[in-house]
Amino acid sequence: MALKIDDLSSAIRQAKKELRAALPNYREVFAEVEASIGEEAKRIAAQRGRGENVIPEIQFSDIAGQRVSADEIALVKSRGACVIRNVFPREQVQSWDDDIAQYVELNHLDKRLENRAEDKYFGQLASSKPQIYGVYWSKPQVLARQSASLTAARVFLNKLWRNESDGRVHFDPERVPVYADRLRRRPPGSASLGLSAHCDGGSVERWIEGNFRKVYRHVFAGDWRDYDPFDAAFRPDVEEIASPAVCSMFRTFQGWTALTPQGPGDGTLQLVPIANAMVYILLRALQDDVADDDLCGAMPGRALSIKPEFHAPLFEALSSIPKMEAGDTVFWHSDVIHAVEDEHKGAGYSNVMYIASAPACAKNDAYLKRQSPSFLKGESPPDFPADHFETDFTGRATVDDLSPLGRAQLGLDL
Repeated sequence: MALKIDDLSSAIRQAKKELRAALPNYREVFAEVEASIGEEAKRIAAQRGRGENVIPEIQFSDIAGQRVSADEIALVKSRGACVIRNVFPREQVQSWDDDIAQYVELNHLDKRLENRAEDKYFGQLASSKPQIYGVYWSKPQVLARQSASLTAARVFLNKLWRNESDGRVHFDPERVPVYADRLRRRPPGSASLGLSAHCDGGSVERWIEGNFRKVYRHVFAGDWRDYDPFDAAFRPDVEEIASPAVCSMFRTFQGWTALTPQGPGDGTLQLVPIANAMVYILLRALQDDVADDDLCGAMPGRALSIKPEFHAPLFEALSSIPKMEAGDTVFWHSDVIHAVEDEHKGAGYSNVMYIASAPACAKNDAYLKRQSPSFLKGESPPDFPADHFETDFTGRATVDDLSPLGRAQLGLDL
């Protein structure tokens, strides 16, 4: 179901009135949050300044061998992100990257991009969008999504969440449905094509929609230290405002797989690795210096923009991810603030496949039923601009390329 709001200004005023009434000491609570999360941001900045990793790193072989320690898991849950190394052999991924280059060149994608549908999702961010290709069904993308290794990595990530509470099972972590997403192919020397800091998975809805409020029930009650970013209660029940590029699946982690080596300075991903930073964002919008009809600039149907004028302490922790090799993956919690470096100063292409981690639940099964015809026809998936570039592409993946696992993950057996 999609959330519909006819008068947004009135809805924001009403929401803020209700939330402030329920938390009359919202100023004092936010002061605590600002001090605590501000200190965490400073610790991360100091660690980064010493040349230490601030994004946890895990070897895929340790996931496969069930050797990831409790301390490593605790750090991933605290930082809300991790790099998983060597999910795929480098030779295989380099071959995939070559195949994708041939796929887009053979089918003259560059010509078609001139007529692409306008994607307004990133429209309010300070930077424009990077070179993201509206390609979803190349064979490498389909093969990577259905691979046993990436599936095992995503099951591991799903299991970091608490998926059952109060006698209710919120999702099945063992089943990993496909959320078909795009490609990034970023040439060296590209500048001013990054993304400024933002969160996905809901903007104004986080304050307005009933189930979003239940997700953040501890925060809005002032018990922010009891808030668990990895508690799945109510998350599969939230309703987003419909938009051509807003994710309508529940993702435990957003993520991408590196197709080429890339690192800091190569126009790569940046994260604020604080899993509960959403507490700051939510309570910041209730403060008296924010207009009654404003949520720190949040706009419906857009990414939730994180702005220096409202969220300055969080920017201290904004950190580029470490050097990635082809076949490595990076994942970040669906509420984690992220950005993309404006300038690619490196020597080679910075290419990735966006592949998230999502669990099976009613919300996601419903999306699969809408998405599966897109695969069969080669159309853009329902959550994305309706470019439909691939309908007549030579070399597009078909059902013949699917394994039994791939069929199940695409919902073709539902």
